[in-house]
Amino acid sequence: MGDFHWPDGVRAAAAITFDVDAESGVLADAPEAASRLSVMTHQAYGPRTGVPRLLRILERRGVRATFFVPGYTAERHPDAVRAIRDAGHEIAHHGYCHEPVFRATAEEEERYLLRGLEALDRVAGVRPVGWRAPWWETTYRTPAILARHGFRYDSSLMDADRPYLLAASAEAGAPTLIEIPIQWALDDWEQYAFLPGLTGSGVIESPAKVLELWTLELEALVAEGGCFVLTMHPFLSGRASRATALERLLERMAAIPGLWVAAMGEIARHVATLDLPPVVHEPPPVP
Repeated sequence: MGDFHWPDGVRAAAAITFDVDAESGVLADAPEAASRLSVMTHQAYGPRTGVPRLLRILERRGVRATFFVPGYTAERHPDAVRAIRDAGHEIAHHGYCHEPVFRATAEEEERYLLRGLEALDRVAGVRPVGWRAPWWETTYRTPAILARHGFRYDSSLMDADRPYLLAASAEAGAPTLIEIPIQWALDDWEQYAFLPGLTGSGVIESPAKVLELWTLELEALVAEGGCFVLTMHPFLSGRASRATALERLLERMAAIPGLWVAAMGEIARHVATLDLPPVVHEPPPVP
């Protein structure tokens, strides 16, 4: 088995990612909120206003990002999803209606996956190779379901600073995926989400404070040769002052020698060329 390494000349990697939840992020847990116009417009801000602003920033900075899109969002906001595609960004899978699969049966989980795939194909003509679990809440069976349907990578787990090879199950010879880990500190949800009576952290942080946090984590992961994966939501980080903070972070990234800023699929393709030992995850014994 080989050791982990980045491409020649690369010290560390970074990925800019967006979860385009829109209304699905609320409706999955609170379907009754569909009647709350203010809440629905808060969520729809993402595809209607946030996505165009973020696409302009990414174009100015020459960054190719990954957008994780629920199938429901593609159906509700097809023009936004097609704009993401037409701008050359990667579209990855994020469930159908942001369903928390840890509550689902295996059959339901697979049905959500397939329904989301069908919607993305019908609306944008794309077949994603990457997956991120809604709420980052996955199950021990999820990797096998993803592998069975041809996915190349997942980005839902939190146990490493760099991508690794993930075994789809504990069985000998099980298929594998690339895992590109994430963390809560690099999610704008914990910084900006505020929906009274529904969800969110209940705190709206200053973008200056968030920029400081993310810059510190970026610099530390670069020093460790890690992979900085930033997770944002267009209805949050697409707001004007927050998008400005993101652009400043992208400026900082561009100034770091040897930092490879890439879409998730590009990172996964590189890691797949390494002869890494597969990591097997099994439930711990409950005392």
